[in-house]
Parts: sequence; structure tokens; C-alpha cells
Amino acid sequence: MTNHRTFEDATLDHLANLCHNCTACFHACQYKAPHEFAIDVPEVLAELRPQTWQEHAWPASFARLLERRGVSVALAIASIFSLFLGLSLTLIDSNALTSQHVGSGAFYKIIGHGTIVLLAGSASLWAILAMYISAKRYLQQQASADEIRKNTRSKTDWLSVAHDILHLRHLGGGHDDGCNEEDDRFTNLRRYFHHLTMWGFLLCFAATSVATVYELLLGWQSPFPHTSLPVLLGIFGGIGLVIGPLGLFYLNAKRDDLHGMSIAFIVLLFLISITGFALLILRKSSAMGTLLAIHLGLVLAFFVTLPYTKFVHAIYRTFALIQFHRIN
Repeated sequence: MTNHRTFEDATLDHLANLCHNCTACFHACQYKAPHEFAIDVPEVLAELRPQTWQEHAWPASFARLLERRGVSVALAIASIFSLFLGLSLTLIDSNALTSQHVGSGAFYKIIGHGTIVLLAGSASLWAILAMYISAKRYLQQQASADEIRKNTRSKTDWLSVAHDILHLRHLGGGHDDGCNEEDDRFTNLRRYFHHLTMWGFLLCFAATSVATVYELLLGWQSPFPHTSLPVLLGIFGGIGLVIGPLGLFYLNAKRDDLHGMSIAFIVLLFLISITGFALLILRKSSAMGTLLAIHLGLVLAFFVTLPYTKFVHAIYRTFALIQFHRIN
């Protein structure tokens, strides 16, 4: 905050996304409640943060709907996708969802490879387009801030930016002891849960990427053995995506820092992980077809809603960190 002399909209949006909500400033402030000023900077920035995502989201109406009814809308979209897949498969083959399928290519005996590629590809392209437009709007707003332009360096220390992102340095509260809890004690729990969520997501992405290489280049078809690299990456990633989001939900609920976008994101990640594990355990049973339709429905809903959930905070915070290093 000391780098800025004025606090216009672009500056406040930058600070809101740069803030990691460690609450160190709140506990160090002599004007917090019960002082009559009752200053609470983390609470103000926490309220502003999702507003910046909504302001730049595309289309804005969908973002507002998710903010008001995030979980309901996300689960409704997942249900529509799952029912569509289930009914389509049943019409093609009445036993598709209830028959037992085993061996290489068992998944594709239920849902064709082309169908999966079409649905997943369309949802991914939608997410990329919406996030691109959102990020572009945010950067245009930031570029219009005269104060930031005057203080911008010509070069960026990209190694420092990468270190801050991957290490989550600012969740250390400025002294690496962690964030402050309500009783002023320090804890690194938020950093650990963020790490579990971030690396869990990256491991699951890696699992999908390796599986794609196996299928397209090596000709191997899923489901793969339990000891194969894609499955192992998916297992460890899934564990991270169960523990991490639940931990963040608990900590943010204690701070009253939950909103529709973040709740929908956490719920979808949790349900995707749970159904993924159920699919792994029961993939040789007659329940595999139904579980596959439910799991794919949740994954498709996740990507469709991705540009409007808390996932975009990773994009905005990255830009905020880059900007922070340029003006310091």
C-alpha cells in the first residue's frame, strides 16, 4: 500500500488481488476494533476481490448468477451433463450403464473416445476464451492507471515472481511464520492447504496429459493399471484436491471469507475427486457406467464454470505479483 499515493479503482483492484489475506496488517493495526475507527483492511480487500473477478468476467450475467447461487448453478450444470450422457448412452444401448466392462478400452465401450474429446474440448475452449477475455479486461484496466505506469520498471524479475507463486511466500505473513488466526497466533495451515490444492490440481492435469500421450502415441487405452503413471498421478492429485479445498473451506468459513464463486469451486473439486476415486475402485463393477457419466458431468461443469469460480484468482494474483515486482 505504501507504493501508492492515490487509491483509484485500478489500484484497489490490484491491492485486493495482491492481498493473500494473511491478516498480519489487521493484528498489527492500532485502529482495529474495539477502536472507534474499526479498521479491517483484510476484510475490505476480501470483499473487493470477487467483485474484481465479476467486473471483468465474460459474460458478466453468468458470473453474477454464480455469485448469487454458485453451488446450485454448478450442481445443476453437472446434473444436466450427467443426465445428457446417461440418457444418450441408454438410448444407444439400454445396457450401456449397467453392464460390466473390463479390460483395455472399457471406458470407451460406454462413451466413445470421439464424444469425450468433443465434450471436453468444447468445455476447455469455452473456459480458455472466457478467462482470456477476463484477463485482458483486467490488464487493460491496470494499464490505464497512471500511477502504476509511472512506477513500472522496464524489466521484471521473473524468477522472483515464480518463487512467490510456487512457494506461496506471501502466505507466510511477511515473516514466514504463517498467517494470523483469530487469537493472533501464527499458523501455516492456509499455506499448506493452498499447496495441496495447487499441486493436487497440477498432478491431476499431469495425469490427464500422460494418459493422452499413452493413448495417442503409444496406442494404450484407459483404464490403465493401478500402478501406471497416470493412475498414480491421479491418486496423489485427488488426495490433494480432497484435503486442500476442505481445509480452505474450513479456514475461510471461520473468517467469513466465503462467497458463491469460491464455494462452487471447492464443491466441484471435492465431488470430482470423490467420484474419481469411486470410479477407480469400482471400475470393474456394473456401477462403472453410471459413475463415469456422473464424473464426466462434474468435470464438464467444472470447466464451464471455471472462469467464474475462485480459480481465476490464480490468474489475477499472478498479474498482481508481476505488477508488484515491477513497482518495487
